[in-house]
Amino acid sequence: MDVNDLRAVVTVLAFVAFLGIVWWAWHRNSQKRFDEAARLPFADEEEHDRTVRGR
Repeated sequence: MDVNDLRAVVTVLAFVAFLGIVWWAWHRNSQKRFDEAARLPFADEEEHDRTVRGR
């Protein structure tokens, strides 16, 4: 096995991993989790606003 063969195998494996990550990110089941995670920074602000108004 030549070093160029090894480079080709690593390139193909990296491309397959990339396709797997893209599939995982765009899968319908992942969208719900990503949307929930995107709202997390605002969750503390909403809780803070409720406690400040409740005083």
